[in-house]
Amino acid sequence: MDDSRVSHGFYAGHSRFSDPGPHAGWLDATPADLAALREAASQLVFHYWGSGAITDHGFPAARNDEITLRYAADMWARLRELDPEPPGRPRPPLHRIVGCCRDFTLLFVSMARHHGVPARARVGFASYLVPGWYLDHVVAEVRTGDGWRLVEPQLSPGFRDPVDDVGFDLLDVPRDRFLTGPAAWTAARAGELDPARLVVSPDLDVPFLRGLPYAWHNLVLDLAALNKHEMLQWDIWGALDDTVTLAPATIARADELAELMTGADVGRLRAAFEAADVRVPPVIRTVTPPGRLPAEVVLR
Repeated sequence: MDDSRVSHGFYAGHSRFSDPGPHAGWLDATPADLAALREAASQLVFHYWGSGAITDHGFPAARNDEITLRYAADMWARLRELDPEPPGRPRPPLHRIVGCCRDFTLLFVSMARHHGVPARARVGFASYLVPGWYLDHVVAEVRTGDGWRLVEPQLSPGFRDPVDDVGFDLLDVPRDRFLTGPAAWTAARAGELDPARLVVSPDLDVPFLRGLPYAWHNLVLDLAALNKHEMLQWDIWGALDDTVTLAPATIARADELAELMTGADVGRLRAAFEAADVRVPPVIRTVTPPGRLPAEVVLR
């Protein structure tokens, strides 16, 4: 069967993470237009550190716990508690859930798949958030008639890249400005990109959260996302840990995965995800920021 048809069917269907569950009927009121969905998603989440402490913006400190929401059904439930109006209408900040880029993306993917649009999350690094750095980031990817396009669900319309003051289409993010997990790993290994520029945040002095160790982390999370396991950025399983110096065998494994993930069809991606070192198991560990101790999570 033509892979484009297989890909369309696979990514148009929900994962256990994107499924809106009892809120599917509520999402019927959302616009089917991709531009409108993207803009709707941009008003559903308040970034837990992007604008400073959430308490500076009127949020009770306890609402930081919303960053642990893992499933779209739970996120939609909380959003409905905060504001019963369906997505697509303006939402004041306090009516949004506290979260991060992964949450903007999962909610966009949830709405897109609800309307039958093939969509998936991509984990990697963006050059357009802080000049001089590639920041840990998650965006969406949608399949249209001419292939896959990167979609930025987090940013507001009219965004301009602070690196060169250039605007770009948030429905078609240039691939040199967002590097997917395999693209970032390959560029760093080839010497085309200084690995030290790959960070969670430039001022976060945690060795594991920068350079090749974090590129390896995002490579595995991207493979999971390509297999419709839209994990939290701070999840750990299989071959992932907080190692600062990667073993030669790990580097070789990352090289292998990065090559396979570049342009691979759905069948190959799903086969690669069956390996024990990358497959998401029923029980994982998660390290919720800021600096909480690792905790076990039993996935639904």
